[in-house]
Amino acid sequence: MNKVEKYKINMPVQQISPTDLNVKLQSDTPPFLLDVREPYEFAYARIAGSVLIPLHQIPERLDELDAEQDIVVICHHGIRSQQAASFLEHHSFRKLLNLQGGIDAWSCECDASVPRY
Repeated sequence: MNKVEKYKINMPVQQISPTDLNVKLQSDTPPFLLDVREPYEFAYARIAGSVLIPLHQIPERLDELDAEQDIVVICHHGIRSQQAASFLEHHSFRKLLNLQGGIDAWSCECDASVPRY
């Protein structure tokens, strides 16, 4: 371990606001949307195009994710997704963003057709 690595501070995964995510989704290279909620939550409310891998399944399903792709992690309010993003970061994923406020904030700020719960 060199001197830099010895004193490296792990910063929390970067956050993205719902409105900034909405802009990214309109771009030519939209990010991969990883939803880490439970299936019943995903069935009730989700962002179009998102992929469900519940938080507890992330460790055994890492091979389904591309570490080189921009990934936005989503949950209900942003807590589980932060946990998932931190886990992914520990496993060499570097292009991670956590949806600030989760699907609830998305519904309030970007798409009122997504039900709140």
